[in-house]
Amino acid sequence: MLLAPLDSAHPFLYAHVLGIFHTNIIYTGSGSRDYLPRCLEFLWVCWFEVVDVPAGWEHATLDSLRFVPMSQDDAYGFVDPANVLRGCHLTLAFASGRMHPDRVFQDARNGADWKYYYVNR
Repeated sequence: MLLAPLDSAHPFLYAHVLGIFHTNIIYTGSGSRDYLPRCLEFLWVCWFEVVDVPAGWEHATLDSLRFVPMSQDDAYGFVDPANVLRGCHLTLAFASGRMHPDRVFQDARNGADWKYYYVNR
């Protein structure tokens, strides 16, 4: 769970963490101070998008999420762990069913993905 940009309709961004990584980097570009390696930590994530339905306290419903389609360029990304606000609990929207009930994409390991998720409060 991350803060969304100020011009966003929803206050938060949501992502599923696929991997936690670090690498040692030596920056040699403009503004470089030295040639010492520095550790860079990052998260590899699969993004969720907020489903545009009335939600929140005033509607007495939870916010709904779904995975960004894999065909979009921004379906996956990298995040600085310092930008993560907190982890949140997502509840499966069982009534909506699975994303791929026929498990055609079993090799991609997304046969267990659900169409929608709810953000618990």
